[in-house]
Order: sequence, then structure tokens, then C-alpha cells
Amino acid sequence: MTSTTDARPGVWAQLKPLVLRLHFYAGVLVAPFILVAAVTGLVYTAAPQIERAVYADELTVEPRGAQLPLSEQFAVAREAHPDGTLVEIRPPATPDSSTRVVFTDADVPENSYRAVMVDPYTGEVLGQERQYGQWLGVRAWLNELHSNLHLGTVGRYYSELAASWLWVVVLGGLALWFTKRRTDRRARRLLLPEQSATGRRRTLSWHATLGIWLALGALFLSATGLTWSRFAGEHVAEVRTALSWTGTTLTTSLDGEDSGSSGHGAHGGHGGPGSGVSDDVVSRGVGVDGVLAAARAAGLQDPLLLTAPVDDASAWTVAEKKRSAPTRLDSVAVDPRDGSVVDEIRFADEPLAAQLTRWTIDAHVGVLFGLLNQLVLAAVALGLIAVTLLGYRSWWQRRPTRGTARVGRAPARGTWRRLSPGVLVGVVLVTLAVGWFVPLLGASLAVFLLLDLVLAARARRSAADEADRPREDLPVG
Repeated sequence: MTSTTDARPGVWAQLKPLVLRLHFYAGVLVAPFILVAAVTGLVYTAAPQIERAVYADELTVEPRGAQLPLSEQFAVAREAHPDGTLVEIRPPATPDSSTRVVFTDADVPENSYRAVMVDPYTGEVLGQERQYGQWLGVRAWLNELHSNLHLGTVGRYYSELAASWLWVVVLGGLALWFTKRRTDRRARRLLLPEQSATGRRRTLSWHATLGIWLALGALFLSATGLTWSRFAGEHVAEVRTALSWTGTTLTTSLDGEDSGSSGHGAHGGHGGPGSGVSDDVVSRGVGVDGVLAAARAAGLQDPLLLTAPVDDASAWTVAEKKRSAPTRLDSVAVDPRDGSVVDEIRFADEPLAAQLTRWTIDAHVGVLFGLLNQLVLAAVALGLIAVTLLGYRSWWQRRPTRGTARVGRAPARGTWRRLSPGVLVGVVLVTLAVGWFVPLLGASLAVFLLLDLVLAARARRSAADEADRPREDLPVG
């Protein structure tokens, strides 16, 4: 007598139904958030061109001889905007660029300022616009549209939810497609849609192969997008700090203490508004013209950003802001009393992780490689839109041909019960870890599971009611 034992399915054989069901729920319930993020991101890829077109008369000038001293340009801007505290000054980056003097302003939204554009040759005020970060009004509006749909803190949850699930959807889809095609290793079957397929099979083929081509770009956008998120972003920051992946902080204190008031980190953003310093900060000591000259003598090149001291015991911060490749992001702290450099940060000396953080963020917003960067981002956004719509079309094509159902049914339930104890423990531990690190992913996954349980209970109740219903006698012919 020969004893036989049932062969236990492999790990992937157990996980595949679970991944399929998770991919389905994410595609149906989270895909709208990814779709909105892709559409708004597509619009944002054109933001640099839109900004230059809208503010052409304020951002560009006609070169005509020598430029006025920066202090005189500030005086003109102050006369045009008498209220608010000086935040920063952006000298012309090119001969045909205007100077931008930025003040605090109670009439603009929170975290925004008022930028006054000045012709550096004539001293003419070219206009005033709201500024958010380093972007003017229309570009700031597009940025907020993509990041929070102009809904503030609540709106940030949409973009974080999209970034949290995008990598899960991509990796799950890749696993399902490649294992489905494991019997045919030809690249054409993996990377190109089936031309002879029809109906739902054709839709799935296009959905999957487009997803493969978009995978790297989508994973990149997901990972970098999470760095800006509210909840997962905090965990990312903690990891970067623990691994010493953060950039150096420029010291601006003039009393010998390490104030770190400029907070440049990985050279992102500006130093923020001054704390009520008077306008004589521009003329005190060597003056703003001397500060600019000291920064240039230290090797800094245009475009430059001069951030005003936060108090009388602080230095000016002058930072390079060339975020396109090759980047120039050095910064120095200049003592306004004598023009000496009290501290400096050379981007080339920063930890590699800090440099990569800066580069990936700039690539995400489309400024690292200029127009090529924008075109790649636009292609990824268009691809994500197409993949999402194809996914919904596939769901619709899966609907029953009879009955009242208008959409396709979900993959079979009971996937958790089919897992072996070891695999189940592993899945639970990974889910808890990922859910903690990416909280919105964990919370929404819990909602999915609850919904699945409710639908399962409803299906069982309907089946029981059907079984208990008396059958009518068939007519005797």
C-alpha cells in the first residue's frame, strides 16, 4: 500500500488569488484618485511654459546697458509695496530677466508672499504677483491643484492615497501579468499587446503591456510623491534622519551659536519670512550689494536667491538655485557687517542620499532635465490615464451577458482561508508593517477588507434565503 500526501501549493499559487482580488479592489476604488492625480499632473507638466507665457511682461526685460544696484531696485519695490517684511531678493538670472523682490503680505493665502518684479535697467516696477515657494500665481495654482485640489489639508489626502496605492497596483499588476505569461518567455508576448486578441482579452492585453512600459515611471512618481505626503512623508523623513540622508543645515547665527535658521537641508525652498527686521537690513554694513558681491566672490553663480536675515544677529543667506542638470545648489551665509562668509555648503560635498533626494524631487516636478523631463512626465501621465480607463473597460466587459448586472463580478472570495499558516503569518506581518509606514494605505486596506466581509455576508444571506424559499410546483403538461 502506497501512502500519498496532497502537494501543498507554492507560495505564489497561494498568493495569486489574494493579489488578484487586491488588484481588483484597488483598481475599482482607488483608481479614481490615481486618475485625478494623473490628469492634474499632466496639466502641471506644462506649468513652466504657462508661467512664462502668462507673466512674460513681468519676467522678461530688454537689456540696455548697466544694471542698477540691487539696493536701488529694492527701494523701488518697497515704494510699490510699502507693507510687509522683506523675505528674499532674486537678482536677474539672465540679462533679459527681471529682478524679483518678495515681501510678506496679509492679503495673500497662507504660506504665500507678494513678489514685486523690477526692471534692473530702468528701475520700473513691472508688476506684483502672489508667490508660493518659488512659483508665481498661475504656477502656484496648478501646483495646488495637483497636490490638494485646492481643498487644503483635506485635499492632501487624495494625493497621498493615490501615491500610497500606485506602487501596490503596479507591482501587483506586473506579478499577475508575468506569471500569466510564464509559459511563453518571448519578449513580444510580454511587452507588446496581442494584435489578434478581441473583446476583453484585447483590453486586458493593452492594459497590461502599457502597465509594463509605465512601471518604472509610475513607481518613481509613487515613491517621490510619498515624500511630500502628510503621514507617510513623516516616516520617510524619520528614516532619512536616522540614516543621515539629510542635507547639511547652513548656520546663519552671528553670535557663535548654531542657530541653523536658514533651514536649507537638501537645498530646497527659501528660508522663509524674516521676523520683523526693518528695511535698513538692506543698507546695513556692506549692504545687500556687498552681500551679493561676497557671494559671487565665493564662487556662487546665477540664478541666485538672497534670503533676508531673520533678526539683527543673523547673516544673509545666498543660495544658487539652478535645479536643472547639471545642478548648482551651493549656498553661503554672509555677515552683513563686513561681507565675510560665516558658513558655506557645497552641494558636491553633501551626502549622496541628500543629493539623490534633491534630484528625484526635481525630476518629479519636471525641472531636472528641462523639456525632456516634462515630456517624459506627460507620457507617464497619459499612460496612467489610459491604463486606468482600460482597467474600467475590462471590468465592464466582464459583466454577465444575462441578468441585471452592469459590471463584472469580483474575483472569487475566500483567498485568506486558502493560505497556509506560514504564508498567512508572513502576509499579516508585511501588511501591518506597510500599513504603519504608509498609514493611508493601511487604513484604506482595512476598509477594503471590511467591505469584502460585508459583501461576503450579504452573498451568504442571499444564498440562504434562496435555499429556504419554497419552490413552486411545475405545471404538468
